[in-house]
Amino acid sequence: MVLGTTSGAGKSWLTTALCRYYSNLGLKVAPFKAQNMSNNARVVSSATGQGGTAPSGGSDPAQRRSVGAEIGSAQYFQALAARAEPEVRMNPLLLKPEADTHSQVVLMGQVSAELTALPWRGRSALVWPHIAAALDALRAENDVVVIEGAGSPAEINLHANDIVNMRVARHVGAACLLVTDIDRGGAFAHLYGTWALLPEDERALIHGFVLNKFRGDASLLAPAPQMLQDLTGVPTVATIPMNWRHGLPEEDGVFDDRTLAAGTVHTTVAVVAYPRISNLDEFQPLKNVPGVRLLWARSPADLGGLKPTDWVVLPGSKATAADLAWLRTQGLDQAIAQHAGQGGTVLGVCGGLQMLGEALIDTAGIDGNAPGLGLLPLVTTFEIAKTVQRTQAQFGAVQGPWSALAGVAVQGYEIHHGQTAQHPAMAAKGDVAREVIPGMCWQNAQGNVLGLYLHGLLEDPAALQALFGREGAAPVPTLDAVFDGLAAMAQAHFAPGFLQGLVAQPD
Repeated sequence: MVLGTTSGAGKSWLTTALCRYYSNLGLKVAPFKAQNMSNNARVVSSATGQGGTAPSGGSDPAQRRSVGAEIGSAQYFQALAARAEPEVRMNPLLLKPEADTHSQVVLMGQVSAELTALPWRGRSALVWPHIAAALDALRAENDVVVIEGAGSPAEINLHANDIVNMRVARHVGAACLLVTDIDRGGAFAHLYGTWALLPEDERALIHGFVLNKFRGDASLLAPAPQMLQDLTGVPTVATIPMNWRHGLPEEDGVFDDRTLAAGTVHTTVAVVAYPRISNLDEFQPLKNVPGVRLLWARSPADLGGLKPTDWVVLPGSKATAADLAWLRTQGLDQAIAQHAGQGGTVLGVCGGLQMLGEALIDTAGIDGNAPGLGLLPLVTTFEIAKTVQRTQAQFGAVQGPWSALAGVAVQGYEIHHGQTAQHPAMAAKGDVAREVIPGMCWQNAQGNVLGLYLHGLLEDPAALQALFGREGAAPVPTLDAVFDGLAAMAQAHFAPGFLQGLVAQPD
């Protein structure tokens, strides 16, 4: 089990690295995280323990509403690193924040209105049997289960209701690693304080401390690791260097947008970072595309100086109407309209597509009513039924800067309540959106504004090649290459034999 002294310490990437490391040893591996709080979610089959892709249905939006299942993106990628089919038991409980004090609760892949309505401390007894059963089943079917914790295991105000950290560790007798971010400062205090606040039986499960994101000469750390071991009995088993371009999506927030060296950028992609942004991890592959600069836009100044060939992206949102109101408050609506009006390239994904239309209509009380940005002649109606599915589709005739996508077959996933269609009154006046994928993707008459419900377009190799392929350009790293790189880094910085020893069966 990988625990952290804080959020952002490096639990997710190390769990992913260990999934690939143990898989490379020929072991059958599965990831697990009891509870994940994130608006980055992926769609998997609703059947546990079974592979395959959920059927995508027909082109009619009403036919495309199906019962897939949601898990946190981190566990989805960890499963791929483990060479396992992602499924709901790997993340039985997912909390999707909709406001600062409210989250939608997804249990075993499905939204639970009953659990969502309960206070946080009232859920533990109800969800623990599902968590324990999922973990026990994964253990029975695999050689190794690599478990990720959440936040810190020493949050003593939460310990009595814990269902994700030490209760999980105790349930299976997990060999635990405790990771800290040394770049923040205070790493040894974080490690010692976390260890000291745990009960004695839980301390005994910690097999090693890991210093993550280290810059400089590791020999200068002495004698602190030995002093810490003298205090706790726990060795520091790895010092891992800073690697902010590891290629793995960040789980807990917007990722580092440091860019390439001057003179190498041919396209800037500005992603609007509103407060309830969701599925931001799908843009991570752009960081690995040679010549692409990825940045986060939070004010009109962030969009200043963009060329028409540069992109403005409106990503998904867990609270579309609220994020649209925030966007207007910042003045970003005018900046986006100005970029589009000058022929600039604009992309809206899911909630971003809904914002690009004329109006959001919510008679079901799902998200809220709001006027849209008016860049596409569409209207979105929110419904209680939620589309959750993996989808395959093919672009029809596409014009303008998106024309390279014409005829390209892509695959991804959908997670949305809204259903979008042509605005009838605008159609009567001749303002008709070009529907390039039935019920899923539209563009404006000029061709520079594109909106689609499909998440994962920019993760699809065919789409990336169509949009960014250049003669003689360096290839975009594959996910497998990213996973192998993470495993190699872990192997290089742990003591020889230590990681094998964590999963060795007693004689």
